[in-house]
Amino acid sequence: MTTRLQWHVEELRCGPAVPLGPRGYPSGIDKQPVSGPLHLSVAGFEGDQQGDTVNHGGPDKAVHIYARDHYAAWRRELPHRAASLVPGGFGENLVVPGIDETAPCLGDRMRLGSAIVEVSQGRQPCWKLSVRFNQTDMPRRVQDSGRTGWYFRVLEEGEVEAGCMLTLLDRPHPAWTIARINRLFYHDTLNIAALRELSALPGLTPSWRRLVENRLSRLAVEDWRRRLDIPQS
Repeated sequence: MTTRLQWHVEELRCGPAVPLGPRGYPSGIDKQPVSGPLHLSVAGFEGDQQGDTVNHGGPDKAVHIYARDHYAAWRRELPHRAASLVPGGFGENLVVPGIDETAPCLGDRMRLGSAIVEVSQGRQPCWKLSVRFNQTDMPRRVQDSGRTGWYFRVLEEGEVEAGCMLTLLDRPHPAWTIARINRLFYHDTLNIAALRELSALPGLTPSWRRLVENRLSRLAVEDWRRRLDIPQS
């Protein structure tokens, strides 16, 4: 067992998939605060939806969390977008102060309300953030900064509400913070020893395992343009 750590869940946010931007891309990013408890299942929160179920949602992305503390930095960097750079802006389910990507490690098991969740992967920013914030380079900014947020998978279903605690229960991989993985994926991209170590971790999501194995086999970084650039049609 690790040293017990706790964080306060300031807001719980959910919502349906709705059209995003002038082209009406389906998206669940516009999540709104929820009062009272919600049931959390392996598929996510009751009533929560994703517009793109191929790249968003699913068991390994059941719950999205974003550090509340990041918003102040974003407003300083992009003052002309300050009105939209407020909690909930990144479409997170959980608004939590006092924790960022340097704290959670891959595989961390945590109690969230009466549910048990596990850190599954960081968020890989995509072009919908450009539309959300009307800032064409926003996905690249998020990627370069490491202020990505991350996801939980659900190990035990339960009830969650704003004001509950997120409590660390177990930490099997203390060397692998989300921040370290972000550095490996987006900066130290062909660190072969680190990629091999990461590929051997149990519980690595299939999409991340494919990414790592492709880099190791090709000795090259995947093309990020499809993920980062707004589609032209």
